[in-house]
Amino acid sequence: METIQYIGESVWQGAAGHLLVIVAFVSAIAGSYANFKAVRNTDGWLNLGRAFFSIHALSVFAMIGLLLAIMIGQRYEYVYVWEHVSEDLPMRYIFSAFWEGQEGSFLLWMLWHAVLGIFLLRSGKWEAPVMGTLLLVEVFITSMLLGIHITDDIKIGVNPFALLRETMQAPIFARSDYLTMIEGNGLNPLLQNYWMTIHPPTLFLGFASVTVPFCFAMGGLITKDHTGWLRPALPWALFSAAILGTGILMGGAWAYEALSFGGYWAWDPVENMSLVPWLILVAGVHAHLISRSTGESMRTAYALYISSFLLILYSTFLTRSGVLGDS
Repeated sequence: METIQYIGESVWQGAAGHLLVIVAFVSAIAGSYANFKAVRNTDGWLNLGRAFFSIHALSVFAMIGLLLAIMIGQRYEYVYVWEHVSEDLPMRYIFSAFWEGQEGSFLLWMLWHAVLGIFLLRSGKWEAPVMGTLLLVEVFITSMLLGIHITDDIKIGVNPFALLRETMQAPIFARSDYLTMIEGNGLNPLLQNYWMTIHPPTLFLGFASVTVPFCFAMGGLITKDHTGWLRPALPWALFSAAILGTGILMGGAWAYEALSFGGYWAWDPVENMSLVPWLILVAGVHAHLISRSTGESMRTAYALYISSFLLILYSTFLTRSGVLGDS
């Protein structure tokens, strides 16, 4: 069968992007392993963990830059660009279009983890368990972007750099000049709003920051130092509660500004589901303060921080897996 030579396609960005996803995934696994080994044996393992984290972070930054580049270039041969960009979309909403879809949201989440990880490096005795846990979380999130087919029916993740003709069957792809015949779908008009530019980054920074108190709590369990983690974790817990709370407030304000949303409780389930982890996180901060002052409620602090993180993952699963699609 003759291979069609498609006119105007630029596939190298997709190949490079998918390679970066794989590099980010593998380096997160290796970095997590090295950091956990460094908990007991710091000889070389800690530096190795830092090196793998650096590779992971650079891969994430490069992935985001590459995806933004093909969106700005309106490369409609890529399904993510075709779904979220159009010729009449103002440039100021390109970022909004970037995180409109599931893949962009995960990349935004990974970006904030990478940025927070930079600040967590060289955090003394807690670096190894905290970074090991953070990179383990990154393994889970990056797996959502792998887009690797195990069988015809089993696939791990969705590749943000997938080509349109590889994901859709249509007669138009029998033509070598199909790119001249398609237009992008563009950003939902309801989302062409300044809130869409500033709200999702704030909310996902809140999601990402919830991971940090969880990482410190896991560090306390791993090292069996049940009081030492309280001091370095407190500023991060306060930061996380403040940022996630701000993101929820911004979402609520947007829901009442845009009348078609019908108010906060009738709006996006992503917003509603983020409220419960925030409430648990705030309760965790209170238990944290009690534990630090009196030594009591230590188990409660552990349980609440771990629960807030697991609830973030659970809410993301419900809202991004399609389970709530018909609600």
